[in-house]
Amino acid sequence: VQLQASGGGLIQPGESLRLSCANSGRYGFYAVGWFRQAPGKEREFVAAISWRNANKFYSEDVKGRFTISRDAAQNTVYLQMNSLKLEDTAVYYCATTTRRIFGPSSSDLFEFWGQGTLVTVSS
Repeated sequence: VQLQASGGGLIQPGESLRLSCANSGRYGFYAVGWFRQAPGKEREFVAAISWRNANKFYSEDVKGRFTISRDAAQNTVYLQMNSLKLEDTAVYYCATTTRRIFGPSSSDLFEFWGQGTLVTVSS
């Protein structure tokens, strides 16, 4: 598994941004997740999607604003982020897990990580 996250940038509150996580390696994972880490804070779960069934899970902080999706043909997972807030500022990471997940999950369950992409929401 080789993950490449992209799409971060500087945007204003209320605007939208789409992150991409491309996998150029082999399969063998159950789900792909997005996590984020703000300065001085621990890494936290944002969203995840199971690869086979496209079951989706979201943290309460982003539910209704963010949408995770996958393009199996492109081996890519997207995170559409709408109505962004100042507190969404963080480095966003994508990761894969071979474990079956049933909801928002700890980062400890995810084995492979891409490099982060910085999202800065500022007025």
